[in-house]
Amino acid sequence: MRCVGNPFSRRGFLAAGSIAGFGLSLPELLMRQAAAEMKHYDFIKPKAKSVIHVFLPGGMAQQESFDPKPYSPLEYRGEMGTLKTNTGEVFSNTIPKLAKRADKFSVIRSMTHGEAAHERGTHNMFTGYKPSPALQYPSFGAVVSHEYGPRNNLPPYICIPNVPNEFAGTGYLPSSYGGFALGSDPARGDFQVRDLNLSGGVDESRFVKRKEALEVVNRRFTSMTSADNVAAMSTFYERAYDLLDTPAAKEAFDINKEGDKLRDRYGRNQAGQRLLMARRLVEAGSRLVTLTYGGWDMHQSITSGFNRTMPALDQGLSALIDDLDSRGLLDETLVMVTSEFGRTPKINADAGRDHWPKVFSVMLAGGGVKGGMVYGASDSTAAEPDHSPVSPADLATTMYHLLGIVADKELMAPGDRPIEIVDGGNVISDILV
Repeated sequence: MRCVGNPFSRRGFLAAGSIAGFGLSLPELLMRQAAAEMKHYDFIKPKAKSVIHVFLPGGMAQQESFDPKPYSPLEYRGEMGTLKTNTGEVFSNTIPKLAKRADKFSVIRSMTHGEAAHERGTHNMFTGYKPSPALQYPSFGAVVSHEYGPRNNLPPYICIPNVPNEFAGTGYLPSSYGGFALGSDPARGDFQVRDLNLSGGVDESRFVKRKEALEVVNRRFTSMTSADNVAAMSTFYERAYDLLDTPAAKEAFDINKEGDKLRDRYGRNQAGQRLLMARRLVEAGSRLVTLTYGGWDMHQSITSGFNRTMPALDQGLSALIDDLDSRGLLDETLVMVTSEFGRTPKINADAGRDHWPKVFSVMLAGGGVKGGMVYGASDSTAAEPDHSPVSPADLATTMYHLLGIVADKELMAPGDRPIEIVDGGNVISDILV
């Protein structure tokens, strides 16, 4: 944590000398100074231990999911019907299973930002910041990894199946806080996490000898350079050793440990098996798991696109909520479903919808979030927020708050520049338990 002022100044040492006579040692004094200076930050008791961030690339339409407009003209509302949730709200009929579990999650219908390009919208939703030509900001996973580090020898930040985009990286933070990518899709019949097992012909004693030899070489090499990528590689090796040496941690990646009935309940497809793997990883100790599913950039034939893509997500998310709840994990696991932006209010000439960042929807479940709530609203044609707009900075601040991370804490960017984790976001307190 960055502290304001310099506790090691000449004045500080003079004060330490005068106070020592009253029984305070220099370490005690410095500890008190640090504690006083850190009162700038409001410490937060975390409600969530982990986050599962489900990102839907391309921009999911709000009208065909969580924010239908059944009373608007056909060219605005689209061809999909609606249904009542178990809380009396109205969702699109594309998500019938989630509608039966609406009491378990909240929907924000007033997400908004100004970036209509895929890359810029993605940047917003992975960092909480608008893109800047001067600085690359760290992703949520990198920040969580930086603040908390590993738990139970599992990587703190894991990506399923791969790091999804350039904005899911470490930004200005050291590379050692990057995401661990599975490298293969859990839905594959031959799924295996790359580099998680010893090479053929290498037994445990041989592995230990190789590790010791590598450590000797690394100590010599790292003493000659301070390059970030060298230090990061050393950290990666150490974490890999910890993982290989911890059977319980390795087992978390073995999706075949799950029974057939549960795997069927999630769905034997990309959405279902990625979500099931995410549950295994947070249950075992990973702090933030990011996964992607589908392609939601439906400029053409949006009805058939949703009919093809949404059922697996509806099934998988519903199974995830049920599974976390039955294991007593929902209260401590934040499930966050986001996308780059929404889609245009009016159906285009190709029966699709185009990019629309002015308003869209996000789903949040567990981890200190109320169930059965809709926050904010779009106007009659889902063109802009009607009230209670929520920015990416607000969403990020709320997520960090639930994890016990102070969003306006300053981290150090290159050049010793203090940069807030999130700049200007507000906690969406109305949706919190």
